[in-house]
Amino acid sequence: MKLNILFINDVHGYLAPHPELFYNETGEVIETAGGYAHIAGFVEGIRKENPNTLFFDGGDTLHGTKPLVDSRGKAVIPILNALKLDALVGHWDFAYGPERLKETGSQLDFPILGCNVFTKDGSNFLQPTAMLEKAGFKIGVIGICAMIVDKVMPEKMSEGLTFTSGLDELPEQIKKLKADGSDMIILLSHNGFPQDVELLKKVDGIDICLSAHTHNRIYQPVEVNGARIIQCGCHGAFVGKFTLEVEDKKIKNYNYELVKVDASSQKSKEVDSMVQDILKPYKEISTTPLGSTSEILHRYNTINSTLDELLLSAIAQSTKTEIAFSNGWRYGAPIAKGKITENDLYNIAPMNPPVSTVDLTGKEIKEILEENLERTFCCNPFGQMGGYVKRCIGLQVNFRIENPKGHRIQEIYFRGKHIDFEKTYKVGFVTTQGVASKYGKNRENHDKKAVEAMKDYLRNNPNFTPNKIGSYRLV
Repeated sequence: MKLNILFINDVHGYLAPHPELFYNETGEVIETAGGYAHIAGFVEGIRKENPNTLFFDGGDTLHGTKPLVDSRGKAVIPILNALKLDALVGHWDFAYGPERLKETGSQLDFPILGCNVFTKDGSNFLQPTAMLEKAGFKIGVIGICAMIVDKVMPEKMSEGLTFTSGLDELPEQIKKLKADGSDMIILLSHNGFPQDVELLKKVDGIDICLSAHTHNRIYQPVEVNGARIIQCGCHGAFVGKFTLEVEDKKIKNYNYELVKVDASSQKSKEVDSMVQDILKPYKEISTTPLGSTSEILHRYNTINSTLDELLLSAIAQSTKTEIAFSNGWRYGAPIAKGKITENDLYNIAPMNPPVSTVDLTGKEIKEILEENLERTFCCNPFGQMGGYVKRCIGLQVNFRIENPKGHRIQEIYFRGKHIDFEKTYKVGFVTTQGVASKYGKNRENHDKKAVEAMKDYLRNNPNFTPNKIGSYRLV
């Protein structure tokens, strides 16, 4: 028997084909990729060739673009059901609160899994596992949701819940599935590629790990302790395709391909119609230019981000501050050279949080940045707690990535001089992920929100050119 296992992760609400970042011999290039209609068409073609096909979603599915945030995830439910997925796990999918995720789950034709999510009484909030069967071959699936939801995400996302790494729960779940006759174990995880590698070093019995969260484009499976790990970029630009040869209920051979989703991919008319209906109310904000950019804007780099520079410049203008912070979010499609629309701005900050200010001492600024560098580059993968390095403007931060916790930053410059650790600075920011609530004094949410602040900035600066140097420099 041939068994196909298909996988997408971190689509982040990108319903239709969109600009995506790729690389060639000249450097960064933008191509159009993704779209649920093309994903659905590709999957339909595989299922037609081989009915022994499973299809999984690694999460960050219900959030990330304005149509999904406006509907609190509801808009995409019919599309997900049309895809006939077999299971989903979550991270930003908790953005509207646990009860909303439960409600959404009740409308899906497949389970949301999470063996590592617990209520206050210690019971599982989500179904921990699923058992699937193809041609008499039993496949046990274990779900892990992002362990960071109750640690660094907005509090409402984890209200009443506790999230673990899954390390303690996995062996028991594997044992149960095998006792129930599972011939193969799939781990569907949103912990991130570094975390999944570390996890699999310590846990035996997993055959395939479908990894998400860190947006890696893995073209060949990585083998760890007998398991093969894949991850498929982000925004629906790729579908992972395993083809397994199974004999006597044993896997004899693996073949894998990371398939780019673009205009050459087959399109599902049914799903395309659903997508177009959802996007109709957003046509004007998706086509009317507010300004332009002379460079590709994206946030795909770990350290500095041209896309976030637009957001930070707007925050600084709106709050009349010289220093501004935002979170190192991974999601958000690039903006190609040319026009910038309001929809592009919502892709940068889909929750449209208020612009805020807080008074921080120079010492606190250093503490904030050191904490964030540790959460990004911690040598223990389970200590890596978020996205990319926190974005900032107004500062020049020179750091050594290899140094130990608390000692990475060599120098912080403000206005060309070393920052004064005893002095207080008013800084602009968005969300508690930009500046955690434990830091600073005189915290204030302003009337203006992020998208309006960016629109105001583009009115004053209609031709945006990013500073390619960035605020962080490895030394």
